[in-house]
Amino acid sequence: MTTDDYERTKRTRSNRFSAARIVGRVTGVLHRVTRSRAVKWGTLLFGTLSLVLVFGVASKTMYGIEHGGNLLAYWHIALAWVAAAALGSTFVGSALYLRYRGPFWSRLAHSSGELGFLFATLTLLLGSAWGKVIWNSWWEWTDVRLVTFLIVWFIYAGYLVVSAATDPGAGDRYVAVYGVIGFITVPISYASTRLWTPTFHETTMGNPQVSANIDPTTLVVTVVAATFLYVYLLGLRIQVHEVEDRIRRLHTQRR
Repeated sequence: MTTDDYERTKRTRSNRFSAARIVGRVTGVLHRVTRSRAVKWGTLLFGTLSLVLVFGVASKTMYGIEHGGNLLAYWHIALAWVAAAALGSTFVGSALYLRYRGPFWSRLAHSSGELGFLFATLTLLLGSAWGKVIWNSWWEWTDVRLVTFLIVWFIYAGYLVVSAATDPGAGDRYVAVYGVIGFITVPISYASTRLWTPTFHETTMGNPQVSANIDPTTLVVTVVAATFLYVYLLGLRIQVHEVEDRIRRLHTQRR
């Protein structure tokens, strides 16, 4: 081995060690955050505050229609954004698992995928109920946001099916690849009202002409509450994965 080859190998090993150390620190931070008491109290505090603001402050009139069902909009929007965050975590966890093979990243990806699918389901259900008030229809196939979000729902239903159908550990790589590729549908859905002409859903971010009449303070608090709920449930689900892995190892050792 020449001197240049030796130096190159040394630098490569050093870079790998530094990257592994950074990943280890990030893993530790995420563990502490998901198990923090602050997350539990934040979930309770902001969840309660969201209920108070939605039912005590927010207007029931949206798009010129006064109806109590309009209050569903706050949770519909908050759950939609948190669903995107959860599915984004699935993408990040899957990518890092493919790169570093750490079991934590696989647990993070799968746990976020489950929660993202749950939040996406609730988003569709609440949106459908709100749509009945605003559009007088439970569903509109002509609306690009609805259709693309339904595609996201099916993609992540497939993610959970693939995860359930593969062996733990051995099949994690295939699930991670699916988690990376499937995420392509998420930004497309959320940007759909800008990429194509919307039928019903208005572009809300950066659109001063939006007519939904949504109270910004109530919406922000509700989004924060949904975020705390996601982090809290994420921590619980990761812990369940860890227990399942320990039981699986003990079962294997007894054979």
